[in-house]
Amino acid sequence: MEPVESGLAPSDDTNQDFRVPVTSKKQVTGQVNKYKDILKTALDGQTDVSGETKRVLLQELLANFEAAVQDNVLVDGRPWQEAPDAEAEDEAADLESLLDDTIIEATRRRRTYPKMILPHAVHALKAERKLMGLYEQAVKPQQVVQDPGQESLMNDLSAAAPVMVKQAIQVIKSINTLQKQAEGLCEILAMQPSRATLEIHREVFGRDGQSDEPPPRSGRPIRRAVEEAAAAGCYVALREKPEGKPE
Repeated sequence: MEPVESGLAPSDDTNQDFRVPVTSKKQVTGQVNKYKDILKTALDGQTDVSGETKRVLLQELLANFEAAVQDNVLVDGRPWQEAPDAEAEDEAADLESLLDDTIIEATRRRRTYPKMILPHAVHALKAERKLMGLYEQAVKPQQVVQDPGQESLMNDLSAAAPVMVKQAIQVIKSINTLQKQAEGLCEILAMQPSRATLEIHREVFGRDGQSDEPPPRSGRPIRRAVEEAAAAGCYVALREKPEGKPE
């Protein structure tokens, strides 16, 4: 059993995380800036190194120091790159403090304002009750008696109203129908006969628009008409002798 335990121990050490847990980037940044000020004086005693070289070396030293600190720190269990920035933390802290202040102020108002409002509400209710006690009815209401004749008239009107409405609807429909028929008649009267229609009319009723039928008889007797025709042709017809008279 002992060899097995000794074999498991190295694996446990390998899985163990040695990074330093912190709760805020702001604290780490403050510590890094403080130690940067100390590291800036690390090359002050090196007189053999030029100023430009010192500046480059100092920049690399500070950058390596800051990167090493960030790699070996866990902010709320997360790596440095995944953790929220210090500004976001400040905003969250400000919001939390503002929310706390608002809650405290609302609680204070809920506790104190009702006590301040209560006397005014009581005073208003007392004044309203006093005014209601001084109120008197200046005009006494009278009971309205309904006329039976008027009631029967209203009932008759209510019963006749649907019939009148139906009649009015029928009249409106008939007016619309007559209007449509009149419009159709106007269209027919306004139509101009075509050339083919005129030709057919001439063939049927004559070229001059007169019929081939004989003219109607006049009111004169036939005998008189014959005499007038003979006189016009210089011919006098022999008159018949009356019966019973000698020549």
